[in-house]
Amino acid sequence: MSVSVVGLVLVAAVLHASWNALLRGGVDRLWLVTVMSLATSAIALPFALVLPLPGAGAWPYLLFSAAMQVLYTYFLVWVYRLADLGAVYPVIRGCVPLLVTLGAALLAGQRLTLPTVAGVGLVSLGIMATVLGRGGGDRKALGLAVLTGAVIATYTVTDGVGVRHAGSSTAYTAWIFLVFGALMLLTHGLVHGRVELRGRGSQLRTAGLAGLVQITVYAMMMWALSLSPMGPVSALRETSVVFATLIGWRFLGEKLSPARLGACSAIALGAFCLSYYA
Repeated sequence: MSVSVVGLVLVAAVLHASWNALLRGGVDRLWLVTVMSLATSAIALPFALVLPLPGAGAWPYLLFSAAMQVLYTYFLVWVYRLADLGAVYPVIRGCVPLLVTLGAALLAGQRLTLPTVAGVGLVSLGIMATVLGRGGGDRKALGLAVLTGAVIATYTVTDGVGVRHAGSSTAYTAWIFLVFGALMLLTHGLVHGRVELRGRGSQLRTAGLAGLVQITVYAMMMWALSLSPMGPVSALRETSVVFATLIGWRFLGEKLSPARLGACSAIALGAFCLSYYA
């Protein structure tokens, strides 16, 4: 994996941890992610109008990925009603690199090497180890967390294949956010009614900023997936858990226990294996 791809994915990981920190709090999560989807659609629209359409072969993957991301959003809201963020987020993110690596090998024919498997394994186990000693939640919540991770892995592999047919990772990103925004708005309207925006000025600003960061992270990841193997890219992306831990310690007053430091060290070692050998 080239230095530029590694650097880009690590920047994306930092940004992902940052926008998750923005969303920390008691705001209605479903409302927030729906408004975020509208913000990302607004940002994506000019690019979709200016850039050539993604290649015909990319559209089945693009549409399926957007639908899976709507499913992921609702699963995420559901799982956070059952358990704390710190109890399930590492499980969700820790499942993804392993499942993406397996999916890429089975569905996209990507070759697995020993350093790649070791790196992905260290990142995944390190991420899931961050839940130790934190009251990991009930079995239903953890089971749903694993299922949510499987949905993320599904659309990541789908995007990894689809973006290679698109001709432009930027056009693919723009259209996937337009479709995702439309599906989120439609789903919210059918299930929960109209999205209320009045009287939520500060929350709208938070959603808008988070949406800007989200689409930036996604565009970075699509570019990386178009150039490099899916498993290592996904594993490097999930180092966001390390950055989230450091942000929580430095700015949110969260404790940094020896167990969490050990888990972060395992993630860092796995990231080194991937960036150096993959």
